[in-house]
Amino acid sequence: MGKKISVSYEGVPCYHIEIQRDFSQLPQRLQELGYGANKACIITESNVAPFYLHEIEHLLAPVFSECISYVFEAGESSKNTDTVGKVYECLIRHSFDRKDVLVALGGGVTGDLTGFAAATYLRGIDFIQVPTTLLAQTDSSIGGKTGVDFMQYKNMVGAFYMPKLVYMNISTLQSLPGRQFSSGAAELIKHGFIKDAGLLETLKEDSREIMAQEPGCLEDVIYRSCQVKRHVVEEDPKEKGEQALLNFGHTIGHAIEKLSGFRLCHGECVALGMVGAAYISYLQGDLSQEQVGKLESILAGYGLPVKLSAFGHTPEEVLAATKLDKKMESGKIKFVLLKRFGDAYITKELTDERILEGIRYLY
Repeated sequence: MGKKISVSYEGVPCYHIEIQRDFSQLPQRLQELGYGANKACIITESNVAPFYLHEIEHLLAPVFSECISYVFEAGESSKNTDTVGKVYECLIRHSFDRKDVLVALGGGVTGDLTGFAAATYLRGIDFIQVPTTLLAQTDSSIGGKTGVDFMQYKNMVGAFYMPKLVYMNISTLQSLPGRQFSSGAAELIKHGFIKDAGLLETLKEDSREIMAQEPGCLEDVIYRSCQVKRHVVEEDPKEKGEQALLNFGHTIGHAIEKLSGFRLCHGECVALGMVGAAYISYLQGDLSQEQVGKLESILAGYGLPVKLSAFGHTPEEVLAATKLDKKMESGKIKFVLLKRFGDAYITKELTDERILEGIRYLY
């Protein structure tokens, strides 16, 4: 049957999130959006293309007047302006205009990069998100945050630009390596911690079924996670306030990710960042030590790290890397902490020493 969520932008319905168990409904959804005489370019990466590119090309060919593809090398190292430039070159060679559409087929890197290319090519053309990872399905494909890395800065160049459709086929998650599925689970868990204690309990109680990808359980928690993300981005579409709550775990997490040379997965780093932020919440008098332990237990239940091992960088180096984060404001770090499970808040009042205490807790 599938599930559908409507997302609004500034109070006006903007696009739908469609959660299905196959790709069969995708052509009809694109036709309902009015596509027909347009061209489409499927943008994907080298790990995803062997699994799904041929199927998506076959499904889209009857819908569009021309359907081409661009495949880039998988990995965070491709998420840069050089790759975006190559996408532009491909679109120019095939005479794409503003009525044509890009299709992001893949994980968070693909969605962010494709969205940014769509936002900037000819000052904006349509794009569709077809996320194939748990991280992308529960988080990065929703909300219109697009962008690429620049020099040592993660997501430093980007734009807020909404897709016309987010179409999820949860069966694609079966092709993920276990480590990547666990990485995506970090964003699911994050949504529970910041906004939905009920979702958090489900994730705790049904962890075995979710990790085994039991379709009913998986569809349910993805749907509920998307509802959290939808609510936050509708309230604050350009990250001027409440949407910053979605950065829970990301301040320390991005610093660790960067220092690791992206050898650690994004979700693994976010998990570590959530542990550090939870410990700071305890030091601030918000959480109990027991709650910090429960947070660690939930993360560990999904195969996520809760301590740094053989990292090769000092806590002081991690702290320094947090200062390079785009979430800095007037020279201060915007940090997300927990009042309680399901209730997060933003502060700019943490001292370096307090943040350092949270980082040291990870060692």
